[in-house]
Amino acid sequence: MRTLPSKLIIDADPGIGDALAVALALLDPEVDLLAVTATAGCVSGPTATKNLQAVIELIDPAKWPRLGASEAEVPLPGGELMPGFVDPALLNGRHGLGESAVAVAELHKPHDAVKLLTELVRLHPQEITLLTLGPLTNVLAAQERDPEFLSLLRELVCFGGSVAVGGNATAAAEFNIFADPEAARQVLKSPATKTLVPLDAAQQLVLNYDQFARLSDVGIGRAGKAILEWLQFGLRASHEHLGNEGFALCEVVALTAVSQDRLVHTASMAVDVETQTGLCRGATIFDRRASRRWRDNIEVVDEINLQGLLDYFGRMLRRIEI
Repeated sequence: MRTLPSKLIIDADPGIGDALAVALALLDPEVDLLAVTATAGCVSGPTATKNLQAVIELIDPAKWPRLGASEAEVPLPGGELMPGFVDPALLNGRHGLGESAVAVAELHKPHDAVKLLTELVRLHPQEITLLTLGPLTNVLAAQERDPEFLSLLRELVCFGGSVAVGGNATAAAEFNIFADPEAARQVLKSPATKTLVPLDAAQQLVLNYDQFARLSDVGIGRAGKAILEWLQFGLRASHEHLGNEGFALCEVVALTAVSQDRLVHTASMAVDVETQTGLCRGATIFDRRASRRWRDNIEVVDEINLQGLLDYFGRMLRRIEI
């Protein structure tokens, strides 16, 4: 079991799931969230920046993390989308946070996300865990800016890819990897301490309607009401567009791989990413043969404690101050 990281940065493209994970990190007294950085993915960089700022202002933690802004547009994935591909805007709302109106104070001097990442990691070498909830574009850019960036991290934890369950952007590829497979390939194959949280594990944690109803007591104040609105939108969108009777809390699983690592199990695996245009672009390929030819290069979450994760989710939400 890994010891609890003392310092955390979250790189995200919120998205309801990302916003929930950031909110939980802000609410968890055992997480020292130094910064949140925006990346383009299911929303544009400017929208991701605004959404992250909105989450911070809603929770209003005693210690505010620094905010790294992005001006990048939504990446244009190559290859052919699978028939029936669901636009992230349908699952998250046009601006990422359901139907909630996102009103935030204008940033006077926004910090560039990549610059902030490299500066903080230089300032705290071997102390920071970086959790990525979107495409790995910023991570690669940080590595190109500072070739020692990845080696100076304590650990890199990425939500993305799949081992055996296929994809959600295409039949083969998960969205975060598909959005920037070139960055994913370089980052995931780098000689750094890395953990991958794939769809196989992440989508097992599903909030159903009964569990949602039991969270009604968190919705008294402004922050609680907003979070319940996000969840309600996610439940409805998941039913309407995916046919699911529940909302998958994938990004919450990714956060708990850092904050509550006793609730997840990892296995050493060997991964590569397909970058060629075609049906398998963005697929994460694992050498799972009985006699492996590839050397293990990453830890992969393969089991989770469902009840423990749901308990953690509810417990953190109930820390919201009225």
